[in-house]
Amino acid sequence: MTSKHKEIDEWYKSAREDILDSMDEELEMELDDDRLSPDGGSASVIPRNVYFKELFRLQGELVKLQDWVVENKLKVAVLFEGRDSAGKGGAIKRITQRLNPRVCKVVALTAPSEREKTQWYFQRYVSNLPAGGEIVLFDRSWYNRAGVEKVMGFCNDAEYEEFLRTVPEFERMIIRSGIILIKYWFSISDDEQYSRFMVRIHDPLKQWKLSPMDLDARRRWEDYTKAKEIMLERTNIPEAPWWVVAANDKKKARLNCISHLLSQIPYKEIDHPEITLPERVHNPDYLRGPVPKNMYVPEIY
Repeated sequence: MTSKHKEIDEWYKSAREDILDSMDEELEMELDDDRLSPDGGSASVIPRNVYFKELFRLQGELVKLQDWVVENKLKVAVLFEGRDSAGKGGAIKRITQRLNPRVCKVVALTAPSEREKTQWYFQRYVSNLPAGGEIVLFDRSWYNRAGVEKVMGFCNDAEYEEFLRTVPEFERMIIRSGIILIKYWFSISDDEQYSRFMVRIHDPLKQWKLSPMDLDARRRWEDYTKAKEIMLERTNIPEAPWWVVAANDKKKARLNCISHLLSQIPYKEIDHPEITLPERVHNPDYLRGPVPKNMYVPEIY
């Protein structure tokens, strides 16, 4: 075998290992989803091998979409709303998994500060809207006011009505500014939320996901249902319609959401110039200094 063939063989082995590592990353997340579930996780009609194949294909298309967004300086904002444990975070993870975090950013704002409470309600969200060449995924959004704030009494009736009245025009302003706005509501059943909450309660690695407010939200299921119905009715406008993702089956929900997202933005594959890796410069006078052994992380594994 020539030195050139050896170089190609080593490259192939390295590339294969990198692909397997990437697949392992997704498998780890899937196994984590299934952990402690009595039936191995919420039953999915999609076989695991089919799910992985489709997910990787769709993620490849997301990379193409990302290149198109950067090349054409598009501004994309995607809202993810839904009940606690509906699977918003899992879908967002799969969307961002292979993308450049400088291009595709996740915004998950905490409760407003005392200063922010005195601002125009939309103000702190406006500062997180995308610039040219960016995709911003809102893990919950300004629709907090139509959901948790309304149900939990964090806003008064006048503030709530003002929100419902002004949000359509606010979103029209966003769209007129050139931002592509896409809104998703992840919908799960009463029984499915109960099952997911029970898994979190008994899983020490997921208990952090349950806050006292989440538990109270479970008790107020019907109040949230009424708030959701009003929100969808009052804010489903032609310029920015709501898209409901059936999310009882997590795998189906992720694939359907990603596939739909790709369909909302016409894109083409960008031609990239062929990349040639330059030869490394070797300086005969350079001597690499030793690294003290106590600086290394212990190799336990």
